[in-house]
Amino acid sequence: MKEECNYRPTKFAVIGAGPVGAIVAAFLSKGGYDVTLCDIIPSLLEPALNPGIIIEGTDNLQARVARVTTSVDDLIKDPPDVIIVTVKATALPLIASALEGFVGEGRYVVSWQNGIDTELVLAQHLGAKSVMRAVVNYGCVPLNPCHIRVAFHHRPHYLQELDSQSKDAAIGICNVLTECGLDTHHTDKITDMVWRKTVMNSCMNAICAVTGKTMVEIIIDPILFSLVDALIKEGIAVARANEFSLGSNYYPYCVNYIKNAGNHKPSMLQDIEAKRRTEVDFINGKIVEYGAQAGIDTPYNTMIRGLVKALESK
Repeated sequence: MKEECNYRPTKFAVIGAGPVGAIVAAFLSKGGYDVTLCDIIPSLLEPALNPGIIIEGTDNLQARVARVTTSVDDLIKDPPDVIIVTVKATALPLIASALEGFVGEGRYVVSWQNGIDTELVLAQHLGAKSVMRAVVNYGCVPLNPCHIRVAFHHRPHYLQELDSQSKDAAIGICNVLTECGLDTHHTDKITDMVWRKTVMNSCMNAICAVTGKTMVEIIIDPILFSLVDALIKEGIAVARANEFSLGSNYYPYCVNYIKNAGNHKPSMLQDIEAKRRTEVDFINGKIVEYGAQAGIDTPYNTMIRGLVKALESK
């Protein structure tokens, strides 16, 4: 449902031309908005201009962005209304520092990423008033640069401002995304939602990364699924000890969601196969960190984080 507001952004930039960012850029461009796609790798950007970003699978569309750039400085020289950050969380400190010159009245940065506390890294550099956090519910696989298969798309997505002064702008951004087909609802419970998603990611993402198996292959293996179950329960215990609300039916919801994910390689496995750093520190590592904060032991998350980090070093 569209909420009334006074903020109407027209010009967007997406930082990160991987699958998650390309999807956002394509939907916004298809909706008629001015979109700049930014990435440090030129080969990822070129197809976004011609023939355009191609999305297939659960959603099917093709759209060209207005322009591309390999430099964040270009976004500061000609600032958009909204920058959507879709890079891996490991790149956040560098991105946040580079965006310090972007901050200004009516300009906002959205963390459209996996992991816990990504928005806080941005806010440390940009201030809470300029930063928003989203929880995104689609899974995607790159086929080629700017050619992505959407394996699943569970609408809606959710978004919230960090500072209450920016609520009107957050609603305006939600309205635009929804009009473009990326149904996004404004919420006042984004931190709880981040934890709901991260606990699910903490089990399947990491185990797939370590074993090289797809999600459905993990689910049908009783030994591996018992590890998934243990990670879910450990994540729930840490969340509740830190007073995050997952909901009374979260465990059965989580198991059912995972079992319906399909034959999909999650992003952490894609990163390991591509020899990239993973987001394990912002997923399992954060559960370990918050567990220590609340005096909760986290042997399963500690173990799986260590195994993923060992693979990263190779």
